[in-house]
Amino acid sequence: MTELKNDTFLRALLKQPVDYTPIWMMRQAGRYLPEYRATRARAGSFMGLCTSPDYATEVTLQPLDRFPLDAAILFSDILTVPDAMGLGLYFAEGEGPKFERPLRDEAAIKALAVPALDSLRYVFDAVSSIRRALNGRVPLIGFSGSPFTLACYMIEGGGSADFRHVKAMLYSRPELMHHILDVNAQTVTDYLNAQIDAGAQAVQIFDTWGGALTHAAYREFSLAYMQKIVAGLKREADGRRVPVIVFTKGGGQWLEDIAAIGADCVGLDWTTDIGLARARVGDQVALQGNLDPNALFAEPAAIEREVARILAAYGAGSGHVFNLGHGISQFVDPAHAGVLVEAVHRLSRPYHMA
Repeated sequence: MTELKNDTFLRALLKQPVDYTPIWMMRQAGRYLPEYRATRARAGSFMGLCTSPDYATEVTLQPLDRFPLDAAILFSDILTVPDAMGLGLYFAEGEGPKFERPLRDEAAIKALAVPALDSLRYVFDAVSSIRRALNGRVPLIGFSGSPFTLACYMIEGGGSADFRHVKAMLYSRPELMHHILDVNAQTVTDYLNAQIDAGAQAVQIFDTWGGALTHAAYREFSLAYMQKIVAGLKREADGRRVPVIVFTKGGGQWLEDIAAIGADCVGLDWTTDIGLARARVGDQVALQGNLDPNALFAEPAAIEREVARILAAYGAGSGHVFNLGHGISQFVDPAHAGVLVEAVHRLSRPYHMA
């Protein structure tokens, strides 16, 4: 593989010295970019994009051609995993992802098994294709949903405002929930390792819905399974460490627990002060985040002020990867994303002077 020309992101994840704070944005390849919308129209559907390595490569590189971002992230979807388990993923217009066969009855749950990775070959082919196309420009991030977040979609049959089916099972039949989570954890471990084999240079576990749980339930039904995944991941490829990022939206209250599971970096949403987070976890892990995504709707000067505030809160030294506290909105002006990237690079340099 081509040698990396910009490894700032990887070094920051490992708390090694850097010249500036690196930045990438969750959902950086997406609907806020007109070129993405044009490619999606050619692909015919969202899954048409995901399942074509050529299209996935094209949209992954689009934000990098606009902005000097410090990492690329594989264009895919967390629900490719339950789709490979035979739940029948489809996208309803205006309603988001749905499953034809949600996990509601005991027989279907007990029949759930780790799928053959061949059914996800298109993802690994995309990783290899993107890595070649990057040609060492920046590192490539692979990703998966967490076992609990995947289970939410698998049981509810799509998105949910209250997770009533998930929580009913969690409280009434915890053994069934644990079976789903165990299968998911084994699958995600295999899936991420295959992405690493295909060329991913860092991986992130997205625990989007872990914050919906109680303190006790989070530890038992979300964190424990992410810890299993982290323990089972390959941590070296191409002669260098493959860092692991864990991100629980709404997980700031469990920061110490998350930092203890063995990942290299903990992602923060915008509700946690990054300076206080750094004080709580010390040198244990790097931190990623955590601009409020809606700050990108503000005027450029306001975006710069928020960047300056977050950088000052984190303070001097490495171990900070700048990001949004969640995904970028489809309605954001791309020029505002450009303001963000430029401000992070410019304003962070004084914090990294020896």
